[in-house]
Amino acid sequence: MAFSQIPLIGLKADQFRHPLDLQATNALKQVPGLDLIVRQLLGSLGEQFFYLENIASSVLVGERQLPHLHELLLDACKTLDLEPPQLYVRSSPVPNAYTFAMRGKQPFIVLHTALIDLLTPEEIQAVIAHELGHLKCEHGVYLTLANLVVLAAGSLSTVGAVLVQSLQAQILEWVRCAEFTCDRAALLATQDPRVVMSVLMKLSGGSPTLAPQLNLDAFLEQAKAYDEMSRDELGELLKQAQTSQLTHPLPVLRAREIDRWAGSPDYNFLLHGKKMVYNDKVANLGGWRNW
Repeated sequence: MAFSQIPLIGLKADQFRHPLDLQATNALKQVPGLDLIVRQLLGSLGEQFFYLENIASSVLVGERQLPHLHELLLDACKTLDLEPPQLYVRSSPVPNAYTFAMRGKQPFIVLHTALIDLLTPEEIQAVIAHELGHLKCEHGVYLTLANLVVLAAGSLSTVGAVLVQSLQAQILEWVRCAEFTCDRAALLATQDPRVVMSVLMKLSGGSPTLAPQLNLDAFLEQAKAYDEMSRDELGELLKQAQTSQLTHPLPVLRAREIDRWAGSPDYNFLLHGKKMVYNDKVANLGGWRNW
């Protein structure tokens, strides 16, 4: 079920990283005590628990197991110039996907069955590519930290628990910023902004029965209306209050960001510039820009 995207050979993470992701990552690295909390949360016990729990409760995708999903994974990895991680499918009524990258273990992606049932093959590949974006950008340590903060907080020492409480807001802020980068990875892999935005629309208000009836253009108008209503100071404060405890940006904002980046010179250079290199077998078109 491979699609016709051209591989972006030599693609580097910083060539598509969202500025908010870069800013939030640099800020998180400066937080006092972060090394201690990482050691407590990402010790061998935590790593083994989540790795073994996933193997015990999910189905590993491969050439002989759900090969159509395996092909989508390999195709997206080829486009993004990335080594394939493991891909698992997990039975769940909640549409979701997530990535774990742990020390000494092969990284893996998990797709929930409800998400697969909701999406077309192209949209499933966009989700896979979004998760690959976390690996491409080496989000692994902080991403796993974010996933474990709530789940493992009860097993921490007193010092660790205090650090978790103080870091939670900043970690959630980092996750939301990182999601913008990974949406860009989904766009680079599918090379169709409407596919990526359709995923976001379906996550907002879709179901297997409603999904075919949804109107993407109307959803994009909704995103623009949200922008207009939050332009003043009160609107901005309300937006911040609405998103401060979320692990992901609001879907309408993510769709707006993808719509904007799809029309940007940076995206067009990455996509069409790399196609020229691939098709004409030219080694260099003046080098990559320093972004």
